[in-house]
Amino acid sequence: MEFSGKHILIIVENLPVPFDRRVWQEATTLKEHGAEVSIICPQMKGYLTPCEVIDGIEIYRHPLPLEARGALGYLLEYGSAIYWEIKLARRIYKKKPFQVIHGCNPPDLIYLTAKCFKRKGVKYVFDHHDINPELYIAKYGKKDFFYKLMRYFEKQTFKNAVACIASNESY
Repeated sequence: MEFSGKHILIIVENLPVPFDRRVWQEATTLKEHGAEVSIICPQMKGYLTPCEVIDGIEIYRHPLPLEARGALGYLLEYGSAIYWEIKLARRIYKKKPFQVIHGCNPPDLIYLTAKCFKRKGVKYVFDHHDINPELYIAKYGKKDFFYKLMRYFEKQTFKNAVACIASNESY
């Protein structure tokens, strides 16, 4: 498949790039097939430079106030990430419009950023890395309000995506 002339924005919330090898391999593959690729990810794990270009791929890293523990921690982490993802996506779009946002979960909230660009014809592709509601049950052993909230966000993610990528058949 040829992506010549296309600009694809990849957003990953939970790990920095190129530390996240799966996302980095996707980005370099897109680049090899002619796409211009930009990435938004967090600053962490030794990847603290806010903006850099590696192998022709622009990487924009945003600060995170903390790595979450508990409901309040997740609210702060994900709220901050959404803020920075929207802010950086707008900056990137102004510099060079992108046609696709490729969102890598967790969490299933990147569709919120993609919705900001839907009116401009930007398509959202969901890259299903982890099964969030099921991981919540495995970690906490309950189907409470937060489980239901995660199910809601997962459904919204699928509803807003024009295509989904699954890393294995069980997803």
